Amino acid sequence: MIVGELNTLPSSGLPAVLNNALTLALAAKPQDKAPGRYDLEGEHLFMNVMTFETQHPAQKKAEMHEQYIDIQLLLSGEERIQFGVAGSARQCEERHVEEDYQLCHDIDTMQTLHMKPGMYAIFMPGEPHKPGCVVTQGEEIKKVVVKVHISLLTA
Repeated sequence: MIVGELNTLPSSGLPAVLNNALTLALAAKPQDKAPGRYDLEGEHLFMNVMTFETQHPAQKKAEMHEQYIDIQLLLSGEERIQFGVAGSARQCEERHVEEDYQLCHDIDTMQTLHMKPGMYAIFMPGEPHKPGCVVTQGEEIKKVVVKVHISLLTA
């Protein structure tokens, strides 16, 4: 997992493909878009804009991906993201190969990240994460999740 703020993106040291993905997503002005999927470079690079109410962590399951890197960028509101390292997911459900996700009920040695607008968190394949958790009380947030296919890291 990598965490950062947009105001330090130019000096973040991110691999070029991840920096480019964030730059393309920001250029598409996700803050002005309705919820939905928007292609940035076809199936290998796209973003999902979403708005939803944060929930208590016990009401949510963690997610993991195999083929896509998740760049979670908070646009408004605050959220906590619970996460763990690769291999820390427990009590996992069936893998949904076509949609590239697997839900899990527990994360061993779980960590928590407090997200504020302008922050991003990057989750690599196999790293469980539970976004959209309340900070102090439920609130509506708007965020964009940029999906980067792992093949772009080796291109």
